[in-house]
Amino acid sequence: MKRISLVITTLASFTLNILNAQTPGAKISGQVSDQDKKPVEGASVMLTTTKDSTTILTGPNGTFVFENLKDNSYQVTISFIGYKNYKSQQLNIVNQKSVRLPAISLVQASDELKEVAVTRQKSFSEQKIDRTVVNVNALISNAGANALEVLEKTPGVQVDADGNITFKGKTNVLVMIDDKPTYLSGANLAAYLRSLPASSLNQIELMDNPPAKYDAAGNAGVINIKTKKNTVRGFNGVFSGNLAQGVYTRTDENLNLNYRMNKVNLFANASYGYNRNFRRLEIDRTYFDANGNPLSGFTGVTYFRPASNNVNLKTGMDYYISPKTTWGIVLNGSLYHSHDSSPVNSYLYSKTGSLDSTILGLTSGKEKFNNGGVNVNYSHKFDSTGTALTFDLDYLRYEQGNNQTFLNDTYQPNGSLSATQLLTDDLPGFVNIYAAKVDFTMPLPGKAKFEAGLKSSYVNTDNAANYFNVVNDTSTVDYDNTNHFLYRENINAAYVNFNKTFQRFSLQTGLRAENTNGHGHQLGNMLHSDSTFSNSYLNLFPTAYFSYKLDTAGNSNLVLSYGRRIGRPNYNSLNPFIFFVDKFSEFAGNPYLKPQFTDIYKLAYSYKSLLTVALSYNYTTNLETETIREENGIFISTQGNIGVSKNLDLSVSSNLPLAKWWTLNLYGELYNNSFSGSLYTTSLNQSGTSFSFNGNSQFTLGHGWSAELSGFYNTRRLYGQFILIPTGLINAGLQKKVMHDKGTIRLNVRDVFHSFTPSGTINDIVGTTAAFHNVLDTQVATIGFTYNFGKTIDNPVKRTTGGADSEKSRVGN
Repeated sequence: MKRISLVITTLASFTLNILNAQTPGAKISGQVSDQDKKPVEGASVMLTTTKDSTTILTGPNGTFVFENLKDNSYQVTISFIGYKNYKSQQLNIVNQKSVRLPAISLVQASDELKEVAVTRQKSFSEQKIDRTVVNVNALISNAGANALEVLEKTPGVQVDADGNITFKGKTNVLVMIDDKPTYLSGANLAAYLRSLPASSLNQIELMDNPPAKYDAAGNAGVINIKTKKNTVRGFNGVFSGNLAQGVYTRTDENLNLNYRMNKVNLFANASYGYNRNFRRLEIDRTYFDANGNPLSGFTGVTYFRPASNNVNLKTGMDYYISPKTTWGIVLNGSLYHSHDSSPVNSYLYSKTGSLDSTILGLTSGKEKFNNGGVNVNYSHKFDSTGTALTFDLDYLRYEQGNNQTFLNDTYQPNGSLSATQLLTDDLPGFVNIYAAKVDFTMPLPGKAKFEAGLKSSYVNTDNAANYFNVVNDTSTVDYDNTNHFLYRENINAAYVNFNKTFQRFSLQTGLRAENTNGHGHQLGNMLHSDSTFSNSYLNLFPTAYFSYKLDTAGNSNLVLSYGRRIGRPNYNSLNPFIFFVDKFSEFAGNPYLKPQFTDIYKLAYSYKSLLTVALSYNYTTNLETETIREENGIFISTQGNIGVSKNLDLSVSSNLPLAKWWTLNLYGELYNNSFSGSLYTTSLNQSGTSFSFNGNSQFTLGHGWSAELSGFYNTRRLYGQFILIPTGLINAGLQKKVMHDKGTIRLNVRDVFHSFTPSGTINDIVGTTAAFHNVLDTQVATIGFTYNFGKTIDNPVKRTTGGADSEKSRVGN
């Protein structure tokens, strides 16, 4: 703790010394009014030199000022919708003498501003020095989809049948919403992403090696999902609705409203979704003795038909105290309720293959997962050069509950009932998360910039698992499986980041320090005593990017980067609880989990926005992943540290405008995963090479019509004990602009040939072989409608808020 305090103190002292070292420069100021001599608030004022530019807004009295200016030649450009642009003469700053412009009176345009239809389709993906940006609305097939299905079509991202997300062949990715963590993982993260309609999303940022400003959590990198923000002046909004039909019907509706006038901006977003899904899971297991002779066999078929209702709400306000200072507050929450009744048919066989017994089970229950949060944010610009300070304070609370009933009737081969078992559970829990962070940015002479920040978070969780055996309508506590687990954790972090651009060469370096303190308490009962554990560690996470332009135009670029990341266990993964799937399958927690660490090396070449080729290598120690073991015929799934993994990845992405009416986006990835370490009583030593591909063709047909054909394909994949068979699907979509381009109608068919059937085998289980096969409700037809309404005046800049980082992605299932 003393070491992190020293880092924080040094950082604060360094930042204050830099601020105190700044010497005030010259100013350029003025006042803007309309033809009636009334001050114009919110006009856009841009100050340009031969090398760069800076933009601010006029204040309530129409004034503006650019401060701390060096000797140079400047020009001021002022724009405000409904008026002609104003441009000043060249303003020369000499000997640091300030300049005040004469009174500026804007001239109203001769004609009222008419609506302009933007016909250029957004590029599906864009490459930047430290991330790939995917535009969600560029794909027609995203109509009626949810956020998890959108990720499934995103370059380098894969989603399995249980909703687990991998990025570039690696698990443990940090998923964020608007630069704020979801604080979820596993089934809870999948449920939350399924509740977010694609119509509420704007972009997805993919960062396999994020800069030091981001939390170091997530060894596979960061996926940042950006929602739509309608921040133009006046009142406006967007409504969208979708009706989908697969095995069952599902719907979702989304309303996004915004009102900004003078110093206040109000915004709200509400969505509702009803989803009924279908999944058939088939499991085959064979058990052997020490000599490899068959002992028995098991086949299970489970039908999942969950039906869920979800509501997501988000509202907030920004208050512009001045053109330089903004306060904001954001409130958000979601309600997720589902119920399911899943028949489970299990067949047990002797070593000769004859039927021993049949178990007909029924797993039924209700689940809720509600959350709410508040964010208070502040931003201040010290001058026109971009020196700024931002502050975020977050509180989030998650409440979850699960009530299930497990009924199993055992029948002999002749059909007679031999046994009945009834088990019930009550699984309440909550998570409280508190986070605060401050970020400072200061441009430096010579196209350089310095950034620094501090963050502290505190998390406490409370999860109970209450199990009851029911015999003759009488419930008794099952103390073997009942438990109560408490966990609290504090993370303190500090970072510095520096970047500078030369003629063809640019660099960015950063260092992040994170101190973690965790404490777990397993409460005892009549059969088990109390137990506790504590962890405390300090880690450093350096990052570096080196970019070089191969030509003077900057069309061809090389980027070399390095980063180090940490993967902390999910909160619930540390809880030694038991969660029953069926009579022969369980999930269990592991309080002995350790954090995993990954070193990331990457070399990338890009040509304009047309082509990007990247080669990366990842080395992970203390790899944490799902492990499977067998005890007395029961398969137990738990998270474990299994050793070392290595990932070598070659990826190619392209955006090809083949014709005015045809754009083709392609992404291909060839990667090798290798794993070595200990796995219970055996050793794990596996490696495999896989290929992943996805692409989409977009067609502009004229008269408001457009179409799309998209899909993906994955070859055989290996991860830990799991080997997955090849999977893929094809999507098709058609779109028509209506109502003077304010409305859009979309028709989409997902998985046209119903080819997506995630299946595979589980290896390295002593005395057992296992295989699984899924049939999913992925062949879905959707018709959707989107309508934009309201009046807009101009488009002010809105700051991205949020201080809660990696903790949100660790609320386990």
